[in-house]
Amino acid sequence: WKRYVPVTVRRKKAEKAAARAGVALSPVPPSRGAIAKTFWGKAWCTNLERYGDFANRLPRGRTYVRSGSVIDLVITPGRVSAQVMGSFLYRVGLRVAQLPALRWKGIANDCAGSIDSMVALLQGQLSGAVMQRLCRAGDGLFPAPGEIEFSCTCPDWASVCKHVAAVLYGIGARLDQRPELLFELRQVDGGELLAEVGTGRRTSRKQPPKSRLLEVASLDEVFGIELADKPALSPARIPAAPAAVVPHKPRTKGGAPASR
Repeated sequence: WKRYVPVTVRRKKAEKAAARAGVALSPVPPSRGAIAKTFWGKAWCTNLERYGDFANRLPRGRTYVRSGSVIDLVITPGRVSAQVMGSFLYRVGLRVAQLPALRWKGIANDCAGSIDSMVALLQGQLSGAVMQRLCRAGDGLFPAPGEIEFSCTCPDWASVCKHVAAVLYGIGARLDQRPELLFELRQVDGGELLAEVGTGRRTSRKQPPKSRLLEVASLDEVFGIELADKPALSPARIPAAPAAVVPHKPRTKGGAPASR
């Protein structure tokens, strides 16, 4: 039997080799506990675990990704390329089918008027109904097993080997950091889910909450200036109206007014 080499040692060796070759790696950091901690990462992992096709191999994949064995993972439109350190360094490739246009249109229509901003969408600050719609099996945003193709350079005969399973979980961990990559992977524009005016979609007509309205009294705090009230002028400070000018009437020598 070969002497066992800890994964940390193998990972560092692979990283040094990549550095010598001038290749920048994008690893999935080792972790403990839950692999994904945000809405999109958790939703991705939950979607994987609902399918019996993956059930037998997923536990080994969780171990691999937690140990930091996924030393490189890159998500591009419709594709995921990765390197996983096992007994040797293995290369894993995934092809994810583009979300069908009809299904995406249905998702966009069902979510219209319910998502106010891209920030809210990416942070998963959505209503329960919207979350359920996006995550719905069969016609939601996440791929089914039949929409994913795998390849790995390891000798394991299983289509979903432990290295592929590690990459599948690694995608969930990566979505924690960059949730917009899910829309890129499915080749759709997440901005189309936002409420838009003039597109025929239902839009929210609620007034902004009072806490979001800018009050005049707080302008000095916002802009760092002091706005002093202008007091009304007191009667004593109001200038008097000029006196009426009386035309001068010339007088005759005897004191009587001169006739005109």
